[in-house]
Amino acid sequence: MNELPEYINDLPNICGSETLLEQAIAARKDQPIYLNDNHIDFNRIRSTFAIALHMHQPLIPAGGSLLNTAEIISNLKHMMDNPGIGDNHNASVFQWCYKRMGEFVPQLADGGKQPRVMLEYSGTLLHGLSKMGAYDVFDDLKTITCNPHYRYFVEWLGCPWGHAVAPSTPIQDYRLHVKAWQHHFAAIFGIDALTRVRGFSPAEMALPNHPDVAYEFVKTLKDCGYQWVLVQEHTVEQPENGWNPQQKHLPHRLVCTNSEGKTASIIAIIKTQGSDTKLVAQMQPYYEAKSLTNLEFSGKRIPPLVTQIADGENGGVMMNEFPPKYFEAINECSGSDTIAVNVTEYLEYLFAQGIKESDFPALQPAMQKRIWERFTPGDGPEKLAQTIETIKKEDGRFNMEGGSWTNDISWVRGYDNVLAPMEKASSLFHEKVLSKNIPTDDPRYRNALFHLMVSQTSCYRYWGQGLWTDYGREVCRRAIDILTYDF
Repeated sequence: MNELPEYINDLPNICGSETLLEQAIAARKDQPIYLNDNHIDFNRIRSTFAIALHMHQPLIPAGGSLLNTAEIISNLKHMMDNPGIGDNHNASVFQWCYKRMGEFVPQLADGGKQPRVMLEYSGTLLHGLSKMGAYDVFDDLKTITCNPHYRYFVEWLGCPWGHAVAPSTPIQDYRLHVKAWQHHFAAIFGIDALTRVRGFSPAEMALPNHPDVAYEFVKTLKDCGYQWVLVQEHTVEQPENGWNPQQKHLPHRLVCTNSEGKTASIIAIIKTQGSDTKLVAQMQPYYEAKSLTNLEFSGKRIPPLVTQIADGENGGVMMNEFPPKYFEAINECSGSDTIAVNVTEYLEYLFAQGIKESDFPALQPAMQKRIWERFTPGDGPEKLAQTIETIKKEDGRFNMEGGSWTNDISWVRGYDNVLAPMEKASSLFHEKVLSKNIPTDDPRYRNALFHLMVSQTSCYRYWGQGLWTDYGREVCRRAIDILTYDF
């Protein structure tokens, strides 16, 4: 199978070979990845748990003293170069966190244990690490990703390349992020490794709840070959009553219908509520799973699945408490009737039992029940907009900003000075690039896409007004200039 170069003209390989990758993913879409190689007797398993580690560093215009001319570098490099500012002294620990699963998994596997972990690394982090020359990180990650002795213990999750939040990123741009991450991952780890990526982890666990945006979100994932998506417990509801899911340890179907009456669905795995880093650092999913037992589902007895995701590097608990607790839990659970799994191998087991995707209960994005009580799918976007505005006037808590890992942070309110230039860059990209069918392997396309995606990183809308919004506006300015003068 053809392999891709990691860099082209000093930019990460984020576009240009879409057809090749789509064909490779489609060719393996229905083939099990883990079922015949994981050596698990699910028939004797009482319960299961899965953990995922989210890794991210943004790119920032900080490689120089002047904002408008500074090189775009990894925030991690900026931390390394300025150890006396804030918690920048943790930079070397962060870098170790990005590689350490490449050390932990082989140690446990070589000791006869059954480690499992799901990994999600943003494209901006991967690019930043590469430009910093962090080759040891990639060597260890390639061992657990590509080596046949270890790759079945590790599942990679796809994500938007630039860590863009789905509810407030233009629909066509979000699709570009999803495809760019696949491109970049394949260029680093190989096309074969990409064909094993079946699950998707949205940045900030952000799920759109506007019907048209949510539909496009799911359609994008399905079109790009994804089988399942991780969702936060409070961002979804049961269609029949608007409640949060009651069977949170079973797979569901995220069903999204748009204003035109079109429907798209994908398997949803529920990440339960809680203090994410503490729960994963202390391996709470394992101990919760130990308290559970087989459930009746679709005429079968199946083990429940407890799922959590957390930042893989942030905070003292993940930096210091996670390693010994991970070893302790994996040593204890290996060979027991409560085991660590990765989500795709769990789903493959269910499918082998005759359970079908259509058997999973349906969910929809939060707050949609109130829309469907007044709006009939097929009545069109104008009537939908009127319905939404009516409900907003009746209830100030109702919104179409989507849900994320927190109820306390808005990715829209208070960020007009970032969102406006971001939307201008997006509009220009559509006008100058997409509508004119500029080839995706054109160097101008790659350069414009890189800056567009960097400009949409969620970090520019996380810390409030200040230096980070300045970073975001500056990257948008560069993207706008490229799109204005290079096309």
